[in-house]
Amino acid sequence: MLTISQLAAYAGVTVRAVRHYHAKGLLPEPERDHSGYRRYDAAAVVELIRIRTLAEAGVPLSRVRALLEAEEDEFAAAVDDIDRRLRAEIRERQRHRQRVAQLVAGESLALPGEVVAYLDRLRELGFRERLIEVERDSWILIAAQMPDQVAGLMSIKRQQVEVPEIRELYRDLADMVDVGPDDLRLPELADRAVAFIEAAAAESEGVEDPFPISDDLVELLDAAFLELVPCAPRLLELLEERGWTGWTMIRRVESPSGT
Repeated sequence: MLTISQLAAYAGVTVRAVRHYHAKGLLPEPERDHSGYRRYDAAAVVELIRIRTLAEAGVPLSRVRALLEAEEDEFAAAVDDIDRRLRAEIRERQRHRQRVAQLVAGESLALPGEVVAYLDRLRELGFRERLIEVERDSWILIAAQMPDQVAGLMSIKRQQVEVPEIRELYRDLADMVDVGPDDLRLPELADRAVAFIEAAAAESEGVEDPFPISDDLVELLDAAFLELVPCAPRLLELLEERGWTGWTMIRRVESPSGT
């Protein structure tokens, strides 16, 4: 005869699990001996192993007793159902493993090849990794919402970064991506940014935007910029003082009359 500890050891469970199965009515409690201890026989070991096997297979404890008492055909059908469910869970876990494996791939996980190539080009040009991280996160948002427009948008970005004046402006922004709102270089950066914005606005005047971005995405991208770049709120204030508002979709500040 076995003690509860020996029973648990034979069946590969804890004493706490045995007591839980007693409480659930799955495993009958034996009478206590003259010393007040429960004593278990081999049949209890077999029964406990069957309970443990069903529980580990994912069978709810509320169904275990019914299965243990089921006829052979009913039990076989229930086991088939458990097997189908387990195979479905395995497939789902395999999909999870594939996603985890993709995480190791880094930027290629959530970004099209054009964007990955653009980020690599920024590295070649010597831009700080912090700015590249900001760019990466922004393009992840864009690619998720506008997958068909990424190639066209990226073509524009690639052309811009190859223009020396724009590249230098971008490099200065990269150098200040972690500075605070009181950095004395921000007004000059705002002046240079406005000069570029006004030149681009004049060049594109009357031309319809080929890649319009929804208001919701603009708001999300601007929020990401404000969150990731400490000096962003102050920089946007400086731009607004110079007649422009926004970041993802920069536009002129409207006069009080709306003109």
